[in-house]
Amino acid sequence: MSNPNIEQLTAAQKANAEVMMALMRTAFNGVERLTALNMAASREFFNSTVANAQQLMSAKDANSVAKLNSELAKPNVEKWTEYSRSIYDLVAQMQKEVTSVMESQYSSFTKNASSAVDKATAGAPVGGDVFAAAMKSMLSASTKAFDNMTSMAKQLSDIAEANMQVATKTATKAASATAAAAKKS
Repeated sequence: MSNPNIEQLTAAQKANAEVMMALMRTAFNGVERLTALNMAASREFFNSTVANAQQLMSAKDANSVAKLNSELAKPNVEKWTEYSRSIYDLVAQMQKEVTSVMESQYSSFTKNASSAVDKATAGAPVGGDVFAAAMKSMLSASTKAFDNMTSMAKQLSDIAEANMQVATKTATKAASATAAAAKKS
């Protein structure tokens, strides 16, 4: 005859190990995508620097060098905005993946805890129902707290998304205005 407590402990350890593996996979995938993004940005920066240096070396006189210097000194707002947006998207995706794993784990935990409390209540001696009621109240409060925390995280994510959109629009307008001013001069 097997011990149900050992079986429950083994099942809980297995479930926790699976959750940790899912979180580690998410973290490694995120690091891999961030590394790829940074490598692409570095490659773009290097290629841009080489092209700019070649343009400066091909200048014929001081006026050409001065004109090129002023053009090359302008920040490339579109590239930085795109890079920032990519970083934001990556972080938002990772946050969603981690939240999904955590919500799933919490849901499983509350279901198992509720089941354990119900089983304990069924075989409890006199006065055990007070303990069960306290446990159920605690589970209910923790579920509400978890739901509030999840809701707040989603609100913060929405705020960050709105801020990113405003920053993108502002940067695009500024880049357009700078380009228009450069064409006039």
